Amino acid sequence: MSSSPLPGDASNDPTDKTGRFVRQPNGRIRPLSPHLQIWRWHVTMTASILFRVTIGAISVGAAIAVGWLAALACGPEAYAGVSALLGSPFGLFIGFGLTVVLFSFLLNGARHLFNDTGNGLSLKSANLLSNIAVWGPIPLAVLFWVLLFATGRVSL
Repeated sequence: MSSSPLPGDASNDPTDKTGRFVRQPNGRIRPLSPHLQIWRWHVTMTASILFRVTIGAISVGAAIAVGWLAALACGPEAYAGVSALLGSPFGLFIGFGLTVVLFSFLLNGARHLFNDTGNGLSLKSANLLSNIAVWGPIPLAVLFWVLLFATGRVSL
């Protein structure tokens, strides 16, 4: 009677019907990676997914910045139209969202940079850094926009 192969074991157990092991193209037997059915949700997973989402969202912000620069280059009428759109409540809402994205991108990037130095990899510190990266952008963005409104740089 044979048991399931160990990861990297060159043998294969034809009686293993669990589907937990797969044969790789190089012929080695490896365990099938667990998925959400196996792992419980964790804040580090949320931080990782949000980091990928912010990369896409920051691209939208870059497209808006390019549109603003194009309007600037096209003359005063085009610039006035884009400025009116960006200064509208809808434009300010988009601006607030992009501010949240920017702070999320910065905090997650700082988390990755810190982890790349070999620090912050223990469970406790990984949870702390992930919680900061997940929840920190919202109060930072609110504080930033409160300062913008308080100094008169932005108004409705």
